[in-house]
Amino acid sequence: MENRTARLTLLIDPKKKAVFEKLCAQEDVTPSQKVRQFIREYIEEQLGADWKKQVFGQDSKGATN
Repeated sequence: MENRTARLTLLIDPKKKAVFEKLCAQEDVTPSQKVRQFIREYIEEQLGADWKKQVFGQDSKGATN
């Protein structure tokens, strides 16, 4: 299971933030869920489909989001 205790702080244009939040609401996801999805997709793009073994060091079938 993933450990969600690390915080990522970023600065973004307020207008882009508002649009992003609106789009997330339309998909019924939180902005945090969407950012985690973007990060997972980027890691998989860079490291390949077996990235969970590389990141978590084990068979991480139970790890989500």
